Amino acid sequence: MEDELKNFIRLWLLTIPSISYSYYIAAKIPKGLPRLLSLFPIVTLLSVLPFNNYSFHLGAPLVFCLSWLTNFKLLSFAFDQGPLSPPPQKLHLFILTACSPFKVKQTSAKIKNGENPSQENDLKVPSMILEAAAKATLLVLLFHSYNYKKYFHKHVLLTLYFFHTYLTIQFLLAVAAIPAQLILLGVELEPQFNAPLLATSLQDFWGHRWNLRVSDALRPTIYNPLRSVSARIIGSRWASLPAVFATFVISGLMHELIYYHITRENPTWEVTWFFVLQGIFVDMEIVLKKKLVATETFRLHRTISGPLALANLAVTAGWLSYTQLLRNGIDEKLIKEFNVFLEFLKGSA
Repeated sequence: MEDELKNFIRLWLLTIPSISYSYYIAAKIPKGLPRLLSLFPIVTLLSVLPFNNYSFHLGAPLVFCLSWLTNFKLLSFAFDQGPLSPPPQKLHLFILTACSPFKVKQTSAKIKNGENPSQENDLKVPSMILEAAAKATLLVLLFHSYNYKKYFHKHVLLTLYFFHTYLTIQFLLAVAAIPAQLILLGVELEPQFNAPLLATSLQDFWGHRWNLRVSDALRPTIYNPLRSVSARIIGSRWASLPAVFATFVISGLMHELIYYHITRENPTWEVTWFFVLQGIFVDMEIVLKKKLVATETFRLHRTISGPLALANLAVTAGWLSYTQLLRNGIDEKLIKEFNVFLEFLKGSA
């Protein structure tokens, strides 16, 4: 545990100067290929640094935030696109925007109107602490239930692991948001998720509800450029189809990177195939909506289309995503890691 914390500290001692270089030097270089070349060493460094952290609950989020989100933001920044363009006036806001899975909004309008953002922060922080505590409690209950997993059916375990993943992401985001809300005056953080269980379709789930910051990172780097190219080749009506599919393929490859960090085994490409299938299904939805819904020929009610979309996700994720983790004994690793963390806390008390 101590080695893991040392690697974590070393990672940030290298990451913060790297992002500062991007802010002070790379930002002054003309956009396009020259700036991209200047950022290439930083992108390479952030791709490999997180792999020195081996734990699931610390290392996997670092791969997600730095190797994926930060690098994609920097790639957009090379062409003056994305959340880093134009750069915020202060370095700490640039670092927060680059390295965190949050979408940061300046509240300068509120300051001009005489409102005090610090008062809003004071009101938000207690509720954020309660939210983090609630999710931590649910995670502890989940870990406790794993002691009886031999009595659970495989599908029940897969369901528990899905909620474990969702709660872990939510908990880590809630904890990370607290210091940002405490320290950074005049900053608003938008939510990472938007009630994904209320999705009305796969397109709604992936585009508007699940992991919204990933959508923000993929849209300017993959989707928008490919849609622009496709529009010139096949026309604007169907230009979104290849762009959507390519975006899901890239997302699958990035998830494969995260899975490699978790398992440390050669890729099986199952999680990539999961996203390939989702790309095909979303394209099929788009075609059906344009052919049937737009002409009022046929329309499924949201009470039917929503559960169908969630069932599709449950079946394909259970088949191609979580079974891979079970096969590599990741559930046992998680339980062991949690117990080591508890022992570390007891030893520090």
